[in-house]
Amino acid sequence: MHFNMSKEKIDSIKEYLIKFAKRQLFFEDFVALKDVSLDIEKGDVFGIVGLNGSGKSTLLKVISGILKPTKGSVEIRGTVAPLIELGAGFDMDLTARENIFLNGSVLGFSRQMMKDRFDEIVEFSEMREFLDVPMKNYSSGMVARVAFAVATITRPDILIVDEILAVGDFRFQEKCERRINEMMSGGTTVIIVSHSIDQIERLCNRVMWLERGHIKMLGDKDTVCNAYKES
Repeated sequence: MHFNMSKEKIDSIKEYLIKFAKRQLFFEDFVALKDVSLDIEKGDVFGIVGLNGSGKSTLLKVISGILKPTKGSVEIRGTVAPLIELGAGFDMDLTARENIFLNGSVLGFSRQMMKDRFDEIVEFSEMREFLDVPMKNYSSGMVARVAFAVATITRPDILIVDEILAVGDFRFQEKCERRINEMMSGGTTVIIVSHSIDQIERLCNRVMWLERGHIKMLGDKDTVCNAYKES
């Protein structure tokens, strides 16, 4: 996955257009992922670890179809529920009640299904008293509660989680982990990025260590996590 990174700071659209017209725009090729090849099997809970900037979130966006790889391909078998960016699929000016239905439609759920499962979503999120508050007034932890509750109301074939479990209080993180474990027992494949190595060790059976866009190590959780902690 390659990105064109501007080599200079441009402060206005006018300046950009002038430089564009004069062909004075210069970009640097940034390689976010290179030669990353792997198979994730049905029912795996697959963890991805690495320092900031190693390519973890980019890889999840490529897998979920948000980004198209510059070279190569991704083969997905099944439905995907991505929990990648907090607030993605939400209109922060709308209330949580309105956003539950909006986010459900983004994920492909029918309005009738959202009506049928609405109380279950609200109960899991524990946001009932804030349902009619615009989500722009929510903390990041409150947004995460609603997002997770909606995305996991059904059991997708593949659940992609990027750091969302690191937001909010410890008790709710445990609640999310229990739901992930329930989904695992039902055969859902989970791909999770987390800076919490303890969380990766608790949840995952296989782990990949990314470093500067390359695979540093790929294998069972104990081998990879132990090596990562010692690095």
